[in-house]
Amino acid sequence: MSRERRTRIRFFLALWLFVLSGVAFLDRTNISIAGLQLSSEYGLGNQRLGWIFSAFLIGYAGFQIPAGWLSARFGPRRVLTFGVVWWGIATAFTALLPSGLAHAVAILIAIRFALGAGEAVIYPASNQFVSAWIPIQERGFINGLIFAGVGAGSGLTPPLLTWFITHHGWRAAFWFSSIVGVIAGAIWWIISRDTPEQHSHVSPAELSEIKQGVNRDSGGSSRSASPEIPWAAILRRPDLYTLMIAYFSFGYVAWIFFSWFFLYMAQVRGFNLKVSAQYAMLPFLSMTIFCLAGGALSDGLTHSFGLRIGRCWLAVGAMLLTSVFLVLGSHVSSPRLAGFILAGGAGALYISQSSFWSVSVDVAGRSSGVFSSIVNMGGQIGGAVTASLTPWIAKHAGWPASFSVSAALSILGALCWITVRPDRPLDT
Repeated sequence: MSRERRTRIRFFLALWLFVLSGVAFLDRTNISIAGLQLSSEYGLGNQRLGWIFSAFLIGYAGFQIPAGWLSARFGPRRVLTFGVVWWGIATAFTALLPSGLAHAVAILIAIRFALGAGEAVIYPASNQFVSAWIPIQERGFINGLIFAGVGAGSGLTPPLLTWFITHHGWRAAFWFSSIVGVIAGAIWWIISRDTPEQHSHVSPAELSEIKQGVNRDSGGSSRSASPEIPWAAILRRPDLYTLMIAYFSFGYVAWIFFSWFFLYMAQVRGFNLKVSAQYAMLPFLSMTIFCLAGGALSDGLTHSFGLRIGRCWLAVGAMLLTSVFLVLGSHVSSPRLAGFILAGGAGALYISQSSFWSVSVDVAGRSSGVFSSIVNMGGQIGGAVTASLTPWIAKHAGWPASFSVSAALSILGALCWITVRPDRPLDT
């Protein structure tokens, strides 16, 4: 008798979501690497460049809830494929802008807003995939893998695109980003399906394993049922709003690294383009490592000490530690030491990343998609604010003041976490 064939298709698809997450951050951070060239060619300056950065995040934040609805309505296969192709087209439009273009600022703002609206689907659609494909006991690892794509994509962006810019000009960097996105989206369409039942390569053994794990999460009820979203209960929870403030703080700090760190190392710390690109990798390498470590630590602490310690107090400690790194790193005189210390701040911040997404499930259960979308809006608004406010503060008070403001917000985020009660879910 032959042994039953066992497959692990869900892990392969989750690995491709890691790739798509990396591509998303390649497309959203490429403009910060090309910022010096764009600013010179179109006469932008840091303040106008900040408006362009913010436009992406406004589009991204504004389309969070519609993205969640689309993912639930049409499934992650179609929505993500459409989204990634959308990113590729928007990025290509940036490369097509001619030199000496009138109203370049307004056009770039419109393009980046459209890119943000398209990228809004990445994590709602990924969560939709996780809910259908991933047993409850594997979700921490899989979510950590998906969000590790944030650091990986952002970390590879500086040296890779710097090479394109140095050898072929800034437009070549955007053409590269566009082509990679379209290819990644096409592969996702070919290899993915909305449910494991629809995938011809999923073995009966894997399908049974997935069903058992998914049904544990839903109390044995069918996942095809669409329970009514308890809007009143969600909106009455005080910790929804404190989580939004905490994620606003998280987004504000994170987007200093996504939008300004490369330019900070080049303009303020005096590194050339190549060395700035090397140092700009450090925060994102740190994010990747500590995002995975934070998820594992959260699961371990939760198992030993309960949800309040594992989710909330871990996030409190991470955000307080972040504030220390930001202040120290921005005040040390050595440019190289500053790069390493600030990268440590980025890693400390991402220890708390898993807590934001896990606590939404702890609180809202099967309504966590809506709950987490509202929280995530807070983070993206924070990013939009920092993209424009950071250079304004730096211009009027210096870059150490910009980092001190972000450190203060990190402390505020830590205090907000004290009020969160994942041990009191909506149904109680």
